Amino acid sequence: MSNNYDALLIVGFGGPEKPDDVMPFLENVTRGKPVPRERLLEVAEHYMHFGGVSPINQQVRDLIAVLKPELVRRGIELPLYWGNRNWTPMLTDTMQEMTGKGVKRALAFVLAAYSSYSSCRQYRENLEAARQAAGEKAPEVAKVRVFYNHPDFIEANVDRIQAAFDQLPLEGRDSVHIAFTAHSIPKVMADNCQYATQLNETARLIAERMNVPASHWRLVYQSRSGRPTDPWLEPDILDHLQSLKDQSVSQVVIAPIGFLSDHIEVLFDLDDEAAVKSKELGLEMVRAGTVGTHPKFVSMIGELIAERLVAGAETENAACCPERRAIGQFGPNHDVCPTDCCLYPIRRG
Repeated sequence: MSNNYDALLIVGFGGPEKPDDVMPFLENVTRGKPVPRERLLEVAEHYMHFGGVSPINQQVRDLIAVLKPELVRRGIELPLYWGNRNWTPMLTDTMQEMTGKGVKRALAFVLAAYSSYSSCRQYRENLEAARQAAGEKAPEVAKVRVFYNHPDFIEANVDRIQAAFDQLPLEGRDSVHIAFTAHSIPKVMADNCQYATQLNETARLIAERMNVPASHWRLVYQSRSGRPTDPWLEPDILDHLQSLKDQSVSQVVIAPIGFLSDHIEVLFDLDDEAAVKSKELGLEMVRAGTVGTHPKFVSMIGELIAERLVAGAETENAACCPERRAIGQFGPNHDVCPTDCCLYPIRRG
């Protein structure tokens, strides 16, 4: 396969792998953001609930382990690197390693499906900062497009959600409600990106594929941080569960489509808090799995990498390339982000 790249880079969020890592990790995550110290300590307790270890790094290792043979199957035999935004292996260290090994141009797959400052633009800023730290010989890095509407991403989520449905009694399954969840973000951030629109499209495509009527699903949010006075995307999953009870809904599947793996925010906010709330309300709740290492998701990553490795494939207008798969209303997302894409205009300490 002809290509313009000589390395692949997986870019992740990162997470602590022992108790002593927790507070330094959270300080990295929240640096420059208006997150009260009390909230930081509260979230630290979430991690301590799981022994101070986030599963996210191991989940990335598991993904890389199944991705490597998928890339070989596609004839892609480039060295594969991994760097995180917030914890080891840190992106800056990985960039220095790549520079030392003579990498000139790398293609980055960021472990985020949607467009926002936090899930796209900030990662691009992180990549550039890592390049600057590595010096003038640092490789150029291009980013794979977001994939919220890729058919294989939809199918992987459908499989996970169907498995959750199958845990519920057959009787009454036609009336089950799906609560699609994603990480909440500040309203001022959401107003300058397509995050909520893309999430709604993913939810709609999944529901359509599963023949779930619009009245039986809703996109809701979880894991908000920041100051209580700052508006964030709503409704919160716990408030939504109360509203379902008020509507006499008895069964709910929570589908965390905004997350790619079952890390702490999924485990604590849904398997703990939402599960407890559901029990209190008398709701029968099942949480669907994230895409994780689902074969369709792994195949999609290989496909997205392959489409960019073809010489001349990169373009500011991905819609010009009909071979790039996407379903729904919006078509394939751009490869090269516009300069005004996903801006976060208010940054308060």
